[in-house]
Amino acid sequence: MPVLTSIQLFTLREALESDLDGTLAEVAARGFTAAEPYDFVRRAEPLAAALTAHGIAAPSGHAFLASESFVNPDGSGTSLPVPPPAEVFAAAKTLGMEIVIDPYTAPERWQSVEQIEETARLLNAAAEIGATEGIRVGYHNHAHELEATFDGTTGLEVLAGLLDPRVVLEVDLYWVQRGGVDPVELLQRLGDRVVAVHAKDGTLDAEALAAYPPADQVPAGEGVVPLAEAIEAAPALELAIVEFDHYNGDLYDAIEKSRVYLDGIVR
Repeated sequence: MPVLTSIQLFTLREALESDLDGTLAEVAARGFTAAEPYDFVRRAEPLAAALTAHGIAAPSGHAFLASESFVNPDGSGTSLPVPPPAEVFAAAKTLGMEIVIDPYTAPERWQSVEQIEETARLLNAAAEIGATEGIRVGYHNHAHELEATFDGTTGLEVLAGLLDPRVVLEVDLYWVQRGGVDPVELLQRLGDRVVAVHAKDGTLDAEALAAYPPADQVPAGEGVVPLAEAIEAAPALELAIVEFDHYNGDLYDAIEKSRVYLDGIVR
């Protein structure tokens, strides 16, 4: 099965909030036929209608499954409770999703193996519920899961070893590199567990890394993250997903350049 190029809609979060239909029309005009929604439970029906209208599928999406409350994009917590897994999966079915991916757990939950075991337990429980709806569960990393190590093994790999075989991984290649781990070697070790990657690139310039959101991200293929080699190292890959946490230039041009680059790799 060929790898499908998609886009994480968090990239266009401000535009989506102000003009859902117009933003998705521009995404389609830039050549995307698939997208990965975030925070989709509250707007499943209008989002599904807009995606369908512009010929965009949503094979995957982000929703919290292992946290009790929403986490802000900068990692800070909130007191706003997340929807229960059953509600998440019902919304996912409305959107035609095949995989629901937990986007983030706080760094303080990666200080011990016991904490990682609890995250695995929650993801495995969600996967049990998702299986009854024909939906897979996944987990998406940032840097802290790689920076945490236990007897020489990264926290992300500890998690992978504790997960039900039905739980998959979406590896963010940029954040892996930010975490000081070689993305190619990591994907070789994780093997068939990885079904999606965030094919995000950056310069890793030290001054730009000090900012939040990161100021070093560039279109795929223009930075130092070994995207092509990492994608080649993932034997079970289904989705290569464009994402920017932040970009100073024309964001639509950047996502189109990234799609063109990834299409040249995966097809």
